[in-house]
Amino acid sequence: MPGAAAASGGGRKGRGGSGEDPERLRRGRWRKAAGGGRGGGAGRGGGRGAGRGSSKMLPTTLVNSGSQGNGVLSPRDAARHTAGAKRYKYLRRLLHFRQMDFEFALWQMLYLFTSPQRVYRNFHYRKQTKDQWARDDPAFLVLLSIWLCVSTVGFGFVLDMGFFETIKLLLWVVFIDCVGVGLLIATLMWFISNKYLVKQQNRDYDVEWGYAFDVHLNAFYPLLVILHFIQLFFINYVIISDSVIGYFVGNTLWLIAIGYYIYVTFLGYSALVADCTLNEYLKSYNSLL
Repeated sequence: MPGAAAASGGGRKGRGGSGEDPERLRRGRWRKAAGGGRGGGAGRGGGRGAGRGSSKMLPTTLVNSGSQGNGVLSPRDAARHTAGAKRYKYLRRLLHFRQMDFEFALWQMLYLFTSPQRVYRNFHYRKQTKDQWARDDPAFLVLLSIWLCVSTVGFGFVLDMGFFETIKLLLWVVFIDCVGVGLLIATLMWFISNKYLVKQQNRDYDVEWGYAFDVHLNAFYPLLVILHFIQLFFINYVIISDSVIGYFVGNTLWLIAIGYYIYVTFLGYSALVADCTLNEYLKSYNSLL
């Protein structure tokens, strides 16, 4: 009987140990990993301190940290994302050349010919990181303005135009072809994109007018290079000549330039649709979780 009692006591102890020993074992392993095993009180204390420090240093992710519980931006963040605040920041950087990233702007100009999708992929990254579709760096606009002046002067030189005629052509290209037509197209596409391409939950989440104008500038740059640079090599010897080949070359260059403008514009607004589709997918995925 004493043996049986001892056996039953041992059984109870074993059952009790089976409930506690794994927890103690995990704690022991954790202390060994954090504090270097049983290296003394200092080692165990250091292990516990390291464990507490590591738990405090774990990275955390806040979803919509700048928004309130109903998905609306807080008043401070909403004031920072207004059109006036973005315009002030853009114009302020326009007066400080050291704050402009001209190397990245040149990269964009190069890839607008070779791979325009990569340029708009960068716009998508800016939307994800800065909550802004439009450019916040005026370096691209500055380089485009310089290229407008240089190409127009070259165009006037090739056509043997006078000084005042070249200035008149420059003003026409800048204020009519680039700015005037750009204002009309950007305003129209801005209205269409906010009404049909983006699902608006509130006024804080919309496509900026500046992005629509950026899309126009992106599409206008290849058109400018084709008509004001590449065409110059054919204008005196081929295009001006009253022949079928001259008409064919001139019209082909214009067709390529306009087709490139339409294609780059299409890529710019298709990025909005892709972003909305991705957001809807993420929302549905989070709801399933």
